[in-house]
Amino acid sequence: MDNLKATVERLYTDHTPGAVKFRYALILFDFVTILFFIATAHVPYGPGLILASRLTGVIICLDLIARWWVAEDRRFFLTRIYTIADVVVIGSLFIDPWLSGDLAFLRVLRGLRLIHSYHLLYDLRRDSRWFRTHEDAVIATINLFVFVMVTSASSLVFFIDKEATATPFIDAMYFTVATLTTTGYGDITLDSPGGKLFSICVMVGGVALFVQLAQAIIKPQKVRHKCESCGLLRHDPDAVHCKHCGATICIETDGA
Repeated sequence: MDNLKATVERLYTDHTPGAVKFRYALILFDFVTILFFIATAHVPYGPGLILASRLTGVIICLDLIARWWVAEDRRFFLTRIYTIADVVVIGSLFIDPWLSGDLAFLRVLRGLRLIHSYHLLYDLRRDSRWFRTHEDAVIATINLFVFVMVTSASSLVFFIDKEATATPFIDAMYFTVATLTTTGYGDITLDSPGGKLFSICVMVGGVALFVQLAQAIIKPQKVRHKCESCGLLRHDPDAVHCKHCGATICIETDGA
């Protein structure tokens, strides 16, 4: 058992090529599951889809158990937002065939699965100089993508009439993007009081995320490197001294 735990811990924490590839595979799996959730959001459940959902739930459950097993503080691990998101996703995958009516909102929470990928991004910080330089823009893009996916799923579950259109999810995403960009074509609108309040939330949240993304792209890029003296994490790519304390810092570069 100790050997198995050591192996699992190496896969989740080591910097060896095999361990890094394993964690990248987890990120890829996260995005594939999100695409699966989107593609099956309005598909009637049959034996094949139930089996696929259960298998996906088992894989996510095994990943969750493995990360809990090797965590330094297991109690703290259980309070992390991506852990809670995984628990919700696992539960919804096993009870999904019986979800109907008001309980259908649980399907929306599957979009939180992408949050789980965030804690794996330190591999990219270490392995990719391009990512270290553009990290703010990449994170802002991921945040915006998660917002669009979760909001589209919410509008699909609660507001889009699936019988009135052949492409319900596309219509839901179209409404989301048109609303959060304040384009306001008006061809797809939510007329109920709840729908109007939902639209207000989409506009406010979407504008804030767009501003965050624009700032990350336009403002001078920073790289992530911890100053050993004061702990400042963000510096100019060509910095030689820390702007906070003046200590010499050694940021890895490819040379001029």
